[in-house]
Amino acid sequence: MDFEQARHNMIEQQIRTWEVLDVTVLDLFQTLHREDFVPASFRRLALADINIPLPHNQLTMTPKMEARLLQSLAIQNIDRVLEVGTGCGFLTALLGCCAGEVHSVDIFPEFTVSAAPKLNRHGIGNVHLYTGDAALGWPQAGPYDVMVITGSVPVLPNVYAEQLATGGRLFVVVGQSPAMEALLITRTSGGGICRESLFETDLPPLLGLPAPSAFRF
Repeated sequence: MDFEQARHNMIEQQIRTWEVLDVTVLDLFQTLHREDFVPASFRRLALADINIPLPHNQLTMTPKMEARLLQSLAIQNIDRVLEVGTGCGFLTALLGCCAGEVHSVDIFPEFTVSAAPKLNRHGIGNVHLYTGDAALGWPQAGPYDVMVITGSVPVLPNVYAEQLATGGRLFVVVGQSPAMEALLITRTSGGGICRESLFETDLPPLLGLPAPSAFRF
């Protein structure tokens, strides 16, 4: 398989057409090889516009979704980032290439253990991996300039915004399948939040969440 041609097609036909024009983001998808991170049995599909199956009934985001969230978050090289849900480690690597430091947490040790050598092979040394339940955030390393929740939540828990620094940005997918909405949440100087709708999507639910009635509004 010609991965370089497939990579070109991914960028031009998937990512650019989804209004991702940030050169830094496009360059990352050119230089960081997604096929090195997905399960070996799906390597040939790593650059396709699909959600790739992972163990434990999890899925990757599509490449265009990963690119769009990166562009929307506008991560700086001094930012402290929390990623809830390490998965295959590709989004973790993208975040590591953009940020000052990344704290990535997954409830499944298989994902955090397998991500470490992948990140090392690509020279990404600013990622801290934890195995644990971060469904309601990971306050011990906060506050964060950026938070990325890689599973969907039925409603938005206030606790996420509480772990953001002033001016911090949160990417989260909210709703019930099949009608979910990707949101960019920004914490304002007064402690409030600004909410921007990015796109409609459908993601597996984040594991470990309490029932929606337990959330505060």
